[in-house]
Amino acid sequence: MDLKSRTLEITVLSGEDLRIDNKSVKKNAFVVVSTDPFNAKTTKIDGEGGSYPSWNDKLVVDMPMQARFVSLQVKCKGSSGGDKTVGCATIPVTDFIGGYSPETCLQFLSYRLRDSKGLKNGIINVSVRVKEPLHACSSQAAAAASAGRMGIPIDGRRDFGVVTGIPIWSGYPSSNFLF
Repeated sequence: MDLKSRTLEITVLSGEDLRIDNKSVKKNAFVVVSTDPFNAKTTKIDGEGGSYPSWNDKLVVDMPMQARFVSLQVKCKGSSGGDKTVGCATIPVTDFIGGYSPETCLQFLSYRLRDSKGLKNGIINVSVRVKEPLHACSSQAAAAASAGRMGIPIDGRRDFGVVTGIPIWSGYPSSNFLF
């Protein structure tokens, strides 16, 4: 995994009440998931679900560390071969990273789709999981891990050891807590 990105596993589950110009979508809906202009994946086309498509398509995408949103665009193949945008949803990264649950925990999310005019055009249901969580570490430890070594160099030596910190409690009262 690149130290400047996270790997996401996004499963596009289904859509509900998809509409284009206030008319129900007939068939051929698909979803484009993008984390930035250079990282986008597309689901398979649902040719039978109409305005209630079911994809259940698992996509693995890289998300740059600076990304703040994941974009979902629901589109429909037109009869003339062009794609029509049904609606878009923007998922804040904070909805699945940095909350009370671990990053690798599977999150089930539903979002309202909006068209280019801002009108409601259905709902999209997804699940998101961070496949490889980012581990905070020093640049020395990251360089050592990429070279296949564990630990950090100690006192400039060439061997790599593990440093353990143990909190020490002193039984003597502090002057701040005297009564």
